[in-house]
Amino acid sequence: GNWVIYDLGAAAAASVNDVVIPKEGTSLCDGDVISVSDSELHFYNLTEQEREVISNRRTAPGKLISPAGMFAYVTLIQIILFFQNLCYADAEHRSSVGLAFSALIIVTWLYFIIMRAIGRKGFEIEALAFFLSSVGMAVASSSTPENMLKQTLLLLAGVSVFIFFGWWLRDLERVKKMRLPAAAIALLLLAFNVILGTEFFGAKNWISIGGFTFQPSEFVKIAFIYAGAETMDRLYRNRNLLMFIGFSAVCVGALALIGDFGTALIFFSTFLVLSFMRSGNIGTVLLAVTGAGLAGFLALSIKPHIAQRFAAWGHVWEDVNNSGYQQTRAMSAAASGGLFGRGSGNGWLQSIVAADTDLVFEVVCEELGLIVGLCIIAAIILMALFVIRNAAKARSSFYVIAGTAAVSMMMIQMALNVFGSLDILPFTGVTFPFVSLGGSSLISCWALLAYIKATDTRKNASFVVRSPDKLRDRNEFTRWSEDDEDCLDIESPFVDDSREEYTQNGRNIIDGRGVRRRRRR
Repeated sequence: GNWVIYDLGAAAAASVNDVVIPKEGTSLCDGDVISVSDSELHFYNLTEQEREVISNRRTAPGKLISPAGMFAYVTLIQIILFFQNLCYADAEHRSSVGLAFSALIIVTWLYFIIMRAIGRKGFEIEALAFFLSSVGMAVASSSTPENMLKQTLLLLAGVSVFIFFGWWLRDLERVKKMRLPAAAIALLLLAFNVILGTEFFGAKNWISIGGFTFQPSEFVKIAFIYAGAETMDRLYRNRNLLMFIGFSAVCVGALALIGDFGTALIFFSTFLVLSFMRSGNIGTVLLAVTGAGLAGFLALSIKPHIAQRFAAWGHVWEDVNNSGYQQTRAMSAAASGGLFGRGSGNGWLQSIVAADTDLVFEVVCEELGLIVGLCIIAAIILMALFVIRNAAKARSSFYVIAGTAAVSMMMIQMALNVFGSLDILPFTGVTFPFVSLGGSSLISCWALLAYIKATDTRKNASFVVRSPDKLRDRNEFTRWSEDDEDCLDIESPFVDDSREEYTQNGRNIIDGRGVRRRRRR
C-alpha cells in the first residue's frame, strides 16, 4: 500500500527530505529521509528476499476442504431445499419455485467459476452467504411463492453488488477519497426517509417509488461503516473523532425519529465497536452507553408503541393475545418443529404478521428444524471468527475496522432477531441477515460481506486483494522511470553493501553510481 506520514504536533517539527510535513501529511517514496528532532530515519522498500519471507507466511486456502468441495456441500443443501419446496408447493407455483432454485444453483456455481478463472481459491465466506441465502429462498418459497422471481433477481443483485463493492475496496486510495461523499449519501438517504417515508408497524422507514418499495436505512449501513472506518483510521486528530461522533449521532437520531429503534440500536452498537477498536478506552464507551440510555428513556416517553414492547419484555406469556401475541406463537411454532422440522410450507407460523422477517428464525425452526436454525446462527458466528482470524494480517487498519464493524453489525442484528423473538431481549423487529425476506436487507448484507472479504490476505484467497506481483508493479515505491514526475535523482551519501545487494535483487532503486530516487518537493 501507499505510506503517508503525519506530524501529530510534536515540539520539534518533523520533516521529509528537509521539507516540513504539512497538516495533510506527506506521501513517502523509497529512500526518503525522515527527520524527527535530532534523529534521521531512512525509508526503504522491501527487498525481494524480504518479500519472499512475508509471502511464505501467508497461508493458502483450501487445505482442510477444497473450494469445489465446499460449494458442493452448499449445492447439496440447495438441492434438498429445492425438492422439499417443490413437493409442498401449489401446482400453480411449482414452476416458479423450480426456476428460482435452479437459478440459485447456477448463480452459486457461476460465481465459483468466475473466481477460479481469475485464480482465487478462498470461498469460506461466500459459501456461508450462499447457504444463508438458500435458507432465505426456502422461507420465501414457503411464505410468498408468487414472488420467487423477484427474490431471485434480488439475490442476483446482491451478489453483483458484492462483486462490484469488493472490486471498489481493492484500491485504498480510491476508498479514502470517497469518505465524505459516503457520509453525505448516508445523511441524504436518512433525510429522504424522514421527509418522504411511509409508516409501517409504527416505523416510518419505507420509501415507495413507482411501486418499488425499499428501506434506505439498510443502505445507510454500508455508508456508515465506510465513512466510519475511514474516519477512525485517521484518529490521530480529535477533529476526526468529533466528526464521526456527530455523524453517528445524526444517523442514530434520524432512525429514532422515524421510529426504527431496532436499526438505531444496531447503528449505535456498531459505533461503540468502531470507537473501542481505535481508542481502547472503556470509560469512553461507558459514557456513550450512559448517554444513549438517557436518550432511550426519552424516546420511550415519546413513542408509546416502543414503550409497550419494552413493557412486554419478559412477560409475553402473561398477555398472549395482545403484547405477547407474536412471540408466544413464534416460540410454540419453533418447538413444534423438533430437530428436523415439519417440512417447508407445512408450518402455520407464516400466518402471523411479519413472520418471514421479524420471526424468521422460528419459521426456519418450525419448517426446517432446530438443526438448520442453529446452523444459520453458527454461520454468522463463523463469519465473526473469520474476521478475528484475519485481523492481525490485514493490509490496513481501514480493512480491519470495516470488516470488524460489518460482522459486528450482522452479529448484533442476528442476536436482536433471535433473542427478541424468544423474549430474551426486547422485540425490536429487525431482520436476520441473508435469511429474512426483503430485498433491501439482502442486498445490504451482501454489500457488508465485501468488508469481511477484504480482511482475507491469504495467498490468492480474496478477489478484493490484488495479487502481490501486480500490486508491487503499481506501487509508487517500486515503479520508477526516468520521466517520473514525482521523483528526481540526487546524490546519496550512504550506499553500503546491503543496499547494493538490494539493487541487484530489487527494482534498481539505487544504481551503481550511488544515485537514488527521491520524491520531488
